Parts: sequence; structure tokens; C-alpha cells
Amino acid sequence: MNDDDRLTTSEREIWRSYFTGTRELAAHLDRRMRREAGMPMTYFEILGLLAESPDHRMRMSELAAASLSSSSRLSHAVTAMEKSGWVSRGPAEGDRRGWVAHLTDAGLAALAEAEPTHAATVREHVFDTLTPRQVASMAEIGRTIRDGLSGICASARAEAAGEDGSEAEAEAEAGAGAGIGVGAGVGVGVEVEEIDTGMDCPLDGSE
Repeated sequence: MNDDDRLTTSEREIWRSYFTGTRELAAHLDRRMRREAGMPMTYFEILGLLAESPDHRMRMSELAAASLSSSSRLSHAVTAMEKSGWVSRGPAEGDRRGWVAHLTDAGLAALAEAEPTHAATVREHVFDTLTPRQVASMAEIGRTIRDGLSGICASARAEAAGEDGSEAEAEAEAGAGAGIGVGAGVGVGVEVEEIDTGMDCPLDGSE
């Protein structure tokens, strides 16, 4: 390894500050969402994506890609939300291998109830602490990093899901037989699986 393979002192400080800050913010937001809104951040993001979709419906494969999750993790999360009546799932019309998630009225109400907690937390710890110029820079930096990784992560998720139709079968099996446990710190009856359902980019194709 030569000097060109190492981060400079300044680069290490910048990276650690960014990495630590984003991880701490994500952890704090998730804790507060669980405590005050009764759902983990992952569920809030999934409900929000469904709410923004036509007819409040999305194919499971599309929902996994939009939520930056593997198909199996998404299926576990949707199964938990089905038990709470927030989401329903069924075969895609005209495609017996595909599955569609649908946001229910109860899910829409749960999302609306959770939104103030999400907005207040993000505003307090992001927008209220930054100047308008910093916010603009943050948006540009985020887009640049996202665009640079989008192809890599999309390929990794496709490889992890399998390109031979196994994704749809995995969705059906996980939806029918996933074991769900009640998570601690959730206040309105939603069941949370005892696995990590965080958004992911499985670069090595693993879960």
C-alpha cells in the first residue's frame, strides 16, 4: 500500500465527521419514531413510498428498490405491517410471479400520525442547525453521492434477489411463513420483527 491508497488526515476527519453524524442522526430518528410514533423509521419510509404511488400500490420488487432494501428484508417488514392492518399484499394482476403491496386506510392514518414526529426531528437536527447555503450544499452533495452509487447498489440488489424469478417466490414464502416478534419501544401495537430491517445496499450480495 502506498500513500495514494490512504486517506489524508483531513480526508479521514471529514469522512469520520460525516459518517458519525449521519449514523447518529439515523439512530436518533429511528429511536424517536419508535417511541413517539409507534413505528421504526423503515416502516415510515415504506408507508410514505406507498402513499406517493398511484392507487397507493407498488410492486414488491419496485418497493424494495425504492426503499433501498433487499427483497427478503422488505417482505419481513411488509408482513409485520400486514399484521397491524397498515399494508395488504397480493399477486400482481396479469403476473402470477409478481406481488403488489397496497397501503390501507389504516396505514395512511398511521403515516399521517407519524409525520409530525419525523418532520420535527429532521427539522430540529438538520434544517434548524444549518444555514441556507449549507442546506443547498448538503442537497448537492447527497445527490452526487447517491448518483455515484445508484448503479452499484441496484446491481447488488438485483444479484441478491436473483434474476431468474426467485424474488417473487421469496416474497410469497416470506410473506406466508415469516416468524415475527414484538419489538420493544413500539407504542401503538405494530409488530416489529427481531431482525435488522434497515435500508441496505448489499454490495457483496449477502443479507
